[in-house]
Formats: sequence, structure tokens, C-alpha cells
Amino acid sequence: MKVEILTIGDEVVRGEIVDSNKALIAQRLLELDLECHYQASVRDNPADMREAFEQAVRRSDLVIVSGGLGPTRDDVTTEVLADTLGRKLELDTDSLDRIRQFFAHVGREMAETNRKQAFFPTGAEVLANPVGTAPGFGVEEKGTLLYCLPGVPRELSCMLEEQVFPRLQARLEASVGVTRIRARLLRTFGLGESTLEKELSEIAREGDVDLAFRTSFPDNFLRVMARGASTREADQKIDSVVGQIRQQLGDLVYGEGDEVMEAVVGRLLTDQGRTIAVAESCTGGEIAERLTAIPGSSAYFLGGVVAYANSAKQSLLGVPEELLVEHGAVSEPVARVMAEGVCKLFGADIGVATTGISGPDGGTPEKPVGLVHIALHQAQGAAGASLSHAGEFVFSVDRAWHRTLTSQTALDWVRRSLLGLELSHPSLLRRSGDGGGPGR
Repeated sequence: MKVEILTIGDEVVRGEIVDSNKALIAQRLLELDLECHYQASVRDNPADMREAFEQAVRRSDLVIVSGGLGPTRDDVTTEVLADTLGRKLELDTDSLDRIRQFFAHVGREMAETNRKQAFFPTGAEVLANPVGTAPGFGVEEKGTLLYCLPGVPRELSCMLEEQVFPRLQARLEASVGVTRIRARLLRTFGLGESTLEKELSEIAREGDVDLAFRTSFPDNFLRVMARGASTREADQKIDSVVGQIRQQLGDLVYGEGDEVMEAVVGRLLTDQGRTIAVAESCTGGEIAERLTAIPGSSAYFLGGVVAYANSAKQSLLGVPEELLVEHGAVSEPVARVMAEGVCKLFGADIGVATTGISGPDGGTPEKPVGLVHIALHQAQGAAGASLSHAGEFVFSVDRAWHRTLTSQTALDWVRRSLLGLELSHPSLLRRSGDGGGPGR
């Protein structure tokens, strides 16, 4: 089945908004073993839209359209598609009643322009919109199935789940001889894209399994896609390749699917019944923000301190003034004391600290822009004694990316410590030695 995604709107083509709908639809379609073949965007121009509709019907079996179903003058998807297919527009009274009820529920009077949202091409199947005023619809033309949905991502996502996918699933289950497509996403941190390709050069080179690489700073993603006569067969092929990848890369693979680093850390902390606190200077609270973005984080995140000024490091975290004078705020000894201090302050099992120079200025020949010290303190290790680990890095990236890369490295250290793994990382541009192993 050839699948096409068509997004409509001047704001999309002009780049005024990020077209997230294409990615959302394509990713969700993979859950139904449907792989997108074509993607296109077109202006709110009837002639351009008509050409796009005609081309989609010629070359695709399934077309999902988003945008142009609103009440304003530039929302003309329904009218143009009906004209392209040679169909009249008909009023659906049930849809009109639902639109009126929507406005009554929010205490507003329905504008006359909203009435146009209740008209559909002859023969269309109306798709209810439970969270907005614009219903969608589906039509079939010359063997091509077209679903038209609102462009608002929240409404689109809801209608895909409740209206479109059940209909597609029923068609697929009734079909015979359809190739099933399955995909799985692996998240890695610590190796560049080209190095990953080299490490995996002998994997998924033939057969019905594809391996794709994608960078999403600071991670690199591996997408394994397999085809089979059944879902079970495709899944078995994926399991085999994923097993090979994990054997080759080891702990560089930190998660699958939507599970981000902070979610992995949160799960491990929860499973082990441990708590964490953070002391941040150059990251400005980013580690705390990421940890607390995960539902249920109150079970393991106790608190954080953004100690930007030296006075804050002294008064809140117990960093001695003589240490700051002798080594400077951006140094291994200060990072270690910050991590230990935040542990004591909150009574946490694990303390993480960051101090660095994110730039674009503030560097010196001895301490260049990009330098960062990360420290991890465990109040009580397996043998009962406290453990401390610190590392020095130079991340030669801009200010925003420096903060992101530092926070990701710090979270990865927490992950590794909870798994009992080595904390050093092979390709994170380490400037010098690891600053001392556990217990030093």
C-alpha cells in the first residue's frame, strides 16, 4: 500500500510554523505496518491544491490530508477536494448540531462562518472531532482512500487514534497478501553517527531488514525496520537485529522508543528505591527540569540548587572559600564538594554537580570556553562508604548545546552508576583523565 501525507497551509509552506503533522502521521502509521511513500505541502491556493489532490489519487492508495478545515476564508480543503473529484457539497445536520453544541458548552455563540464546517463532499464518511469544531471526513476515489483531518496537532492526533486508525485496521485485517512492516527505535548516547555506522557495518546488510541512522542532538537514533508476511515474522526479524546491535554497542544503547534519558534514570531510581539531588552552575537548572518533567519524579527527586555565584556555592553547598581561590569555581575539587554538599543538604542517596564555561566568552588559555566539570557523589556505596567520581570535558559547541550536552552526560553518569557501569565515555571529547575513579 502506497501512503501519502499532504499538509495544507500557507503558514506551513512559508516556514512560519514547524510542520510536525507529517512526522506525527508517519510515525503513527508505522504502528499499523504502513510505511509512508510520499510527503507534500501545498499553499492555501485552489489551483495548487487541486494539482496535489490529482497527483495523490494517481500515485497513492492512502492519502492523509491535514489542514484547511477551519471556518475562515482560506480554509478551502473540503471545497477544492469536492470540486477535484467532481462531487457536490452536502450539509450534514448532525455535524452542524455538534458544532453548535460545542460553542454552547464553552459559552459562546456560533459564528455563521462555522456553518461551512458541516458541509462535505457527496458520499463522504464524516469523522467526528471530539476536541474541536472541525469534523474530518473520508472519501474513496478510483481505489484511493483519502482522509481529511484538521491541522491542529492535538485534534489531528486524537482523530487519528479514534477515527482513522480503527477504520484502517479493519481494512488491513480484511486484506490478503499485504506485507507487514514493523519498526523499532533505539536511542544511543556517546558515539557519533559515522562511528555508529562503522561499528554496525556488518549488521542488517541484506534481507528484509533496514537500519537507518538519525542524529537528534545530543543523541543518535537507530531505526530498525523489517518486512514480513506477518507481524510476528517482522517482529522476529527486528528482535534478531536489535540483539546484534545491543551486543555490538553494549551500554551505549540506553533506551528504546520514546524513553528519554531522564525517564530511564527515573525508572532505575524508582526500581532501586534511591533518591537524587542536583547542584548546578553552568546548566542553570536544566538537569532538575528534565528530571521533574517525568511523571512520578517526586518519588526520587528531592531538590536542586542553582548555585551560579561563588557566594551561593559557599553558603548553600558548603564550598570552602579557599578552594574557590585556589582552584576556581570551574574545577574538579569544587564540583566534588558541590555534589557532596547537595547530597547532605537534601539527604539524598546521589548528588550530581556541574560547573563550567558555556560561553561564548569567559574562557582563558588554561580554562577554555566549553570546559565543564561534572561530579557524582553517592552517599553510601555497596560497601557502606561514600563514593565520588568527577570528570573534566571540553564541549566545543554553542552555549545552548553546551548546557544540553552537559546535562545529558550528567544524567548518563547517573544511569551508569545505577547499573554498575564504568562512568567514562569514549567519545565525549574528554580533555584529560577522569579526575579519579570511585572512592578517590
